[in-house]
Amino acid sequence: MTDKPTEADLNALDITDAEAAEINAISHPLLSDPAPDANDDLIQVDGTADGVVFVTINRPHKKNAFDAATVAALYETFETLHGADNVRVVFIRGAGGTFSAGGDLNWMADAAGWSESDNRDDAMMLAKMLKALHDIPALTVALVEGAAMGGGAGIVCACDMAVAVEGSRFAFSEVKLGLIPATIAPYVIEAVGARRAKQLFLTANIFDADYAAHAGIVDMVLPEGSMDEFISMLTDSLTQNAPGAMGEAKRLVRDVAGRHIDHGLMEETAKRIARARVSDEGQEGVRAFLDKRAPRWAE
Repeated sequence: MTDKPTEADLNALDITDAEAAEINAISHPLLSDPAPDANDDLIQVDGTADGVVFVTINRPHKKNAFDAATVAALYETFETLHGADNVRVVFIRGAGGTFSAGGDLNWMADAAGWSESDNRDDAMMLAKMLKALHDIPALTVALVEGAAMGGGAGIVCACDMAVAVEGSRFAFSEVKLGLIPATIAPYVIEAVGARRAKQLFLTANIFDADYAAHAGIVDMVLPEGSMDEFISMLTDSLTQNAPGAMGEAKRLVRDVAGRHIDHGLMEETAKRIARARVSDEGQEGVRAFLDKRAPRWAE
């Protein structure tokens, strides 16, 4: 029914037989039987007073493969974060050492028997979840361990930033199942460009963290055991930044990207910096700098 990664694919990665067995189990969820969930909390959300939020996909016994309920829970979480004040960074990760194996076995099996209309409605929920993640005002960071396959890799691309631990594996394997990576395509293409996306989608090959960094899917490859150090370093840096200004800076990139630099764009950007200068954060930040003190958001 499906093709496993070829022996040549696995040999090219220079991995052990045990690692190859794990990759075969997670690269295509249809190849493995589902196991009971560890608990009923599909998504765990934890936050700190200084605006750091962790969103954890919590289905470790299924390698954090997602179904309709998980997608809906992620969508609700991301939508809530749109209106959360003073959030600077949102980390997305998977429980149990795997980011996400993509689509859940039972969900995919059920969808095979649905009508095209039902499948469209189901896919639209996934598309809305990805858009909700993409549009969170705070910096979003994917923390990849183990594997990010199919839709899981799509979530990585929908984030503003991603890091992966050495040994992590990635794949867009939909065409091996006779499917296409449709809902994740806008975010993958934004991350890697159209030419690279065609190569990744059409070969459906498994690739490692170093190639993911080369392709533009992740920004940094971290040594094993250094994830906590990275999180601490990044959060320490971000707590010096005004959360409102961070959100406006993110919107600025979205609104300016790809536009022709003409008088209209120049006028719009001038209006935005003028608005920032007279804002509460802008006034406080400049005064703090002149007074040689920390602004209130960094205290």
